[in-house]
Amino acid sequence: MIELLKKIFLRESVVLSAILLNAIIIFFMAFPDMAHDPYLLSLDHIFTLFFLAEALVKIYHYGWKDYIKDGWNKFDFLIVVASLPSLLSSYIDIPASSLIQLLRLLRIVRIARFISFIPHMQQLLEGIVRAFKASFFVIIALIGLNFILSILSCHLFGDMNEERFGDPIIASYTIFQLFTVEGWNEIPTEITEGNNLANVASGLTRFYFLLIVLFGGIFGMSIANAIFVDEMTIDNNRVLEDKIDKLQEQINQLQEMLNKK
Repeated sequence: MIELLKKIFLRESVVLSAILLNAIIIFFMAFPDMAHDPYLLSLDHIFTLFFLAEALVKIYHYGWKDYIKDGWNKFDFLIVVASLPSLLSSYIDIPASSLIQLLRLLRIVRIARFISFIPHMQQLLEGIVRAFKASFFVIIALIGLNFILSILSCHLFGDMNEERFGDPIIASYTIFQLFTVEGWNEIPTEITEGNNLANVASGLTRFYFLLIVLFGGIFGMSIANAIFVDEMTIDNNRVLEDKIDKLQEQINQLQEMLNKK
């Protein structure tokens, strides 16, 4: 019996298939009409027990120390333990927004295991980390600019448009929208037309938001994006540079041989 369980739970394809099927069930259970469907709920509980059995079999096979050394095993074990309280949903009425239900949804995160099958995933992750490091100071500068502009905009337009500039937090989100060039025309129009501003005040207001879009959106976000993309593709550039260096060495060697003759 133990050997049969090992054949089932130690096969990566079986576990990944179960993760995918469980994610589909959780997807359908997110619809209000199907949230309490007894068949889907029963299947969800079966998968919960399946993943628990998987963890126990692997612990038995590898031993706790060797099992927990693997990063994916740590990840899986934490999610399985966190989702166990969802088994109580068959016996007590649990609101959809409760912590227990939210813990069950953590199992969807296990789909991340499919990332390991992406070709050159290690290089991709290294590129992402390198890109974040390279663009870190630009991101910090944008956050600082957002902080300053949110406070300034809150004082300037808080009384005119409380929905967008009522407090610094709301204003910060609005400024971020402008950084992404979203609402660049609608937001100043709401302020100018909604408050019947004079021509001069209306023009200055539009100019103010134009500067935000220009420096925060077009310049700031574009620079951050350019640095990020450049660092992500730097591996390809390095390979090309290495080939050029080797070709240059070969050319130099040929020139030396010709000069000796």
